[in-house]
Amino acid sequence: MSNLKKLAGQTAIYGISSILGRVINFLLLPLYIGYLSKEDLGSFTSIYAFIAFFNIIFTYGMETTFFRFSTGKGLNTQTVYNNAQSLILTTSLSLGALLYLSAEPISLWMNYPGKAYLFKWTALILTIDAILAIPYAKLRVENKSIKFALTKMLNILLNVGFNILFIVIFFHIHRGDYLLFLQPWVDAIYHPDWGVDYILLSNLLANALIIPVLFFLSGKFSWSLEKSILGPMWHYALPLLFMGLAGVTNEVFSRFLFEYLLPENFYPGLSAREAGGIFGANFKLAIFMNLIIQAFKYAAEPFFFSQSEDKNSPQLYATVMHWFIIFCATLMILVAVNLNIISPIILGNKGYQTATNIVPMLLMGYLMLGVYFNLSIWFKITDKTIYSFYITFTGAIVTILVIILFVPKLGYTGAAMSTLATYLLMSIMCYVLGQKHYPIPYKTVKDSFYLLIAFIASYAGFYIELDAPVLTFLCRNSLPIVFLLIVFLLEKKEINQLKKRLIK
Repeated sequence: MSNLKKLAGQTAIYGISSILGRVINFLLLPLYIGYLSKEDLGSFTSIYAFIAFFNIIFTYGMETTFFRFSTGKGLNTQTVYNNAQSLILTTSLSLGALLYLSAEPISLWMNYPGKAYLFKWTALILTIDAILAIPYAKLRVENKSIKFALTKMLNILLNVGFNILFIVIFFHIHRGDYLLFLQPWVDAIYHPDWGVDYILLSNLLANALIIPVLFFLSGKFSWSLEKSILGPMWHYALPLLFMGLAGVTNEVFSRFLFEYLLPENFYPGLSAREAGGIFGANFKLAIFMNLIIQAFKYAAEPFFFSQSEDKNSPQLYATVMHWFIIFCATLMILVAVNLNIISPIILGNKGYQTATNIVPMLLMGYLMLGVYFNLSIWFKITDKTIYSFYITFTGAIVTILVIILFVPKLGYTGAAMSTLATYLLMSIMCYVLGQKHYPIPYKTVKDSFYLLIAFIASYAGFYIELDAPVLTFLCRNSLPIVFLLIVFLLEKKEINQLKKRLIK
């Protein structure tokens, strides 16, 4: 019980920082919709998909490797940190320089002629992200969750601040709406035709400013490249690199490929890039589930490793999974049934709401990603990370196939289908293989039942429409209450036992 309390406490801290930070960041979406074009939103969607893909190459699974070798291999955490950070510094600076020098051909390949500087900034963003990865991981291993959370929040606030400065304040000063005494200075540096340019520049500046702060908080660092340590670490990390590449294919390729696969005039009045902007904006509405997954991942990964030697750890993993599914399924229904309220607030009335029907599917896809993350603990603690590659590579193939086959025919829905189909398949594969190599007593029947009911309730609630808005709201929001009543009836015994333990 104390272990679950510890995990819950850590998740709460990471969750508060992650949720607050992502919500603050999420509030940039209405700003982008209000001040930028759909084409800029499309560029934002595809370039950040590019960044997500290369971020895996720059870090190549070293974060998880650092967790494993600093907690479960009998090595000194500082020694592992010195070696991992030295290696990351060497490789990220080399890869960053290569990408920086290749900016011109990349810009032409991605159809951004004359904007090679965007990909030079992208190279710098990727390099800095990689350099910060291991110091952030060190704070997590040392259970310094508050420092971790504050640093993340500072980074996000800086990013948001720069976005507001460049996109909103400079725009109004340039137009002469206020602060006229600053207009000559602003006009000298402001580019009215920049959109995604300012988003990337804000990200770059915020990341650069956080480097000294995080390096100070993470403690001392000494350059060290010891073959005896890095050899086994690289052997462990290599499958994770391929897993990450396949995983990010699953995560972002629907957004990256969308504009290149969608037939022209598929959506009347919209270019493929503009339609990509609408798809990307609606994809962000699934952030509510992604926030929980990310917060849980920050806390659970080091926690799972620290509990791996306990004989009761399989039961603990099963319990964590069970309540994780119940919590996330409830959240999914709440968001889905209230999309008619949420989407106008976030997306406005510029035509972005035409794709909100894909959001329940995306929420379920992210939930299955969380399930997969829980299931994946077996190959991480048994050092059989090669299986992660098999699973995620299969998922990547499914992602690409679904996108290629269905985006030209179904548009937004086809792209969303790739997310759900991929993570569902990966979860099934991971469960079947895991039960053979490291059996965990998951409540498979109950968990599957909750997932199915939640998905049906989410779409049913999304489409319920009654004559009176108040009746529509009440009817839709009765669905999460019904779901919780079902959970209470099926989990009554466990809930009573939990109450007794908490009282003690």
